[in-house]
Amino acid sequence: MQPLEVDAGELTAAEIIDALREGRRVVVTADLFGSERKLTLRHDGETFYCDTPTRLHKHDDEEGMLLCIERMGYARTEGDDGGEGDADDAN
Repeated sequence: MQPLEVDAGELTAAEIIDALREGRRVVVTADLFGSERKLTLRHDGETFYCDTPTRLHKHDDEEGMLLCIERMGYARTEGDDGGEGDADDAN
């Protein structure tokens, strides 16, 4: 199965977790310390992994992975439409 490649903020944390549960790796392009870096999020059926250029984070459960994804800014917030809403939404 091909990895899902996204930019940070493109998907919600729930959408990322759904892809991981389906067995997909999610490759996120994020701005880390002023330069673009790719990191890989994955799940082996038991443990969630966040493989960054500097270290490998492990999370024992979905809640821990969700918190990491949100805290690190890899996902957009539920209320953010990614800038694709109608102009009328601003009123």
